[in-house]
Amino acid sequence: MGMNDTPSGERIHIGFFGRRNAGKSSLLNAVTGQELAVVSETEGTTTDPVYKAMELLPLGPVMLIDTPGFDDEGALGQQRVKKTRQVLEKTDIAVLVADASTGVCACDEELLALFKEREVPFLVVFNKSDNADLHRAEEVQDKDKITDAIYLSAKTGEGVRELKEKLAAMRPDKEERHLAADLIKPLDTVVLVVPIDSAAPKGRLILPQQQTIRDLLEAGAIVLVTRESELSQTLAKLREKPAFVITDSQAFEEVAAIVPADIPLTSFSILMARYKGFLEIAVEGVKAIDSLKDGDRVLIAEGCTHHRQCDDIGTVKIPRFLKKYTGKELVIETSSGTGFPDDLTPYALVIHCGGCMLNEREVLRRMRFAKSQGVPVTNYGIAIAQMKGILGRSIEHVHI
Repeated sequence: MGMNDTPSGERIHIGFFGRRNAGKSSLLNAVTGQELAVVSETEGTTTDPVYKAMELLPLGPVMLIDTPGFDDEGALGQQRVKKTRQVLEKTDIAVLVADASTGVCACDEELLALFKEREVPFLVVFNKSDNADLHRAEEVQDKDKITDAIYLSAKTGEGVRELKEKLAAMRPDKEERHLAADLIKPLDTVVLVVPIDSAAPKGRLILPQQQTIRDLLEAGAIVLVTRESELSQTLAKLREKPAFVITDSQAFEEVAAIVPADIPLTSFSILMARYKGFLEIAVEGVKAIDSLKDGDRVLIAEGCTHHRQCDDIGTVKIPRFLKKYTGKELVIETSSGTGFPDDLTPYALVIHCGGCMLNEREVLRRMRFAKSQGVPVTNYGIAIAQMKGILGRSIEHVHI
């Protein structure tokens, strides 16, 4: 997988924030060397967040996000401000773009407070320094106690290189983590079970399957990929039993019946929950399925939007499993993409997708957000394993 193919969830998300006409879009274009964002003298030109995945040296693969002005007014303005807040939830590094001639305004101070509240690393940039009274700007900077700010001009390019270098120095140091490589030894055989049905993407594997294969290959494992319909024959052909079997959650029950009890078994979804750092929360939250009552509302949330198949896991299969397992009349609601509700208290349970398209900050925020509101939260694979009675086996050999 080349750098340009790096999944969005694995990229460093850098958000550009500030008031209208501070030059966020111009700065984004200057940083990338491309005309990515529409630039105009008219305030409020950017009406929706603009996302651009690219290779930005010396940082590596990043997701750059241009946001609407945080001081926007009126009903539409409030919608833009809400979208800006949503972007902040997935931002690894925030760049506050202020006007060098006026310094930090009230909405900039509000953004700085949000950065600190959400513990997002940030950098302050005073743009338009080519036509500003820098003596005045420095006075403003001292007053606002902003240290280590950058003065630059998106128009002339002065200071843009310094910005890139500072962003690179702020790159989050993530501990070495793996989807599955730390569960096996070199030359171990690992069998991956990948159903190919009407809901499977045409001509390709889904992201967690691709990432798991890559992770295992880098660890020196021998990876065999098969459908559940050929699993018995695959296991019979092996001279030694595999070190692990990893299956798609939807085939859990069938695969568990085929794989002998002495062979470790888990799912891509459980491995993704561990990789993203919320497995413990999800295992704790799944217990709520057993206490659901008639009339309880359950939210099924997906991190991305996609075309619904006739047997879609989120909107069809999991509701069907829930109804059969609980025997209760439940109210099932769904959300996708950025439409994750601010208020989760009406729900008795939230069942989230694996989060492969979301970065770690946003997935963990959603999980902790639910927990902070006292709402149990789990994910697809763990919920399915619980309802099929094989959760204990599925996490037995996976470090939480």
